[in-house]
Amino acid sequence: MKPFTPKDKDSHPTLIHPPYKSSNLRSPSKNSIIVPQTITELTGPQFDASALGELDNDLTRNGRKTGEPLGERLIVTGRVLEENGKPIPNTMVEVWQANAAGRYIDLDDQHEAPLDPNFLGAGRMITDKNGEYRFLTLRPGAYPWGNHYNAWRPSHIHFSVIGPNMMTRLVTQMYFDGDPLLKYDPIYQGPPDEARKRLVADFSLDDTEEGYALAYRWDIVIRGHKATPADA
Repeated sequence: MKPFTPKDKDSHPTLIHPPYKSSNLRSPSKNSIIVPQTITELTGPQFDASALGELDNDLTRNGRKTGEPLGERLIVTGRVLEENGKPIPNTMVEVWQANAAGRYIDLDDQHEAPLDPNFLGAGRMITDKNGEYRFLTLRPGAYPWGNHYNAWRPSHIHFSVIGPNMMTRLVTQMYFDGDPLLKYDPIYQGPPDEARKRLVADFSLDDTEEGYALAYRWDIVIRGHKATPADA
């Protein structure tokens, strides 16, 4: 398994992106060191269905306590791909997100929006033989985040994808086409112009479930010159 190439780096945000204030504080101050890759990094982990619960990929049901969670139901689906377009089967895809009001179940989230007792906001699944994943969820709300005056995060869903092994793990965010907040968001604006378009999911009428949920399709490429940008 090869390390990142210069083309890979052209897909991802810089370690320090001044408009995103946290990047100035948490990014390394010295040059990276290439660590030798061992059998541990190159061969795993491996997953199968025994790692999953029955409702792990249904965020509209896996957190229910007293009834239905509130919000617009969505299907989010797509493929996980290698740089050559080859699908990656049997890999873990994890998601986490705010609820429809823009609030996370997190003690550090002090946004004055309501929590939803029936929405956990997290899920996971394993891609099928064609590299496909599919989640049923709710459209996440925008929320204020204090990075600059009147700063609001656009609606987004966080993704973690392992790929063939830990050297190809990708942590990123998916956004929605047409969101007016995208042009103001320094995290979305972090990757190069051409690459950031790969973070935006397309509406998919074909994947919509009639009378129940709209759908968005978003393919994830784990590396190469068409890689999905990493989280800033």
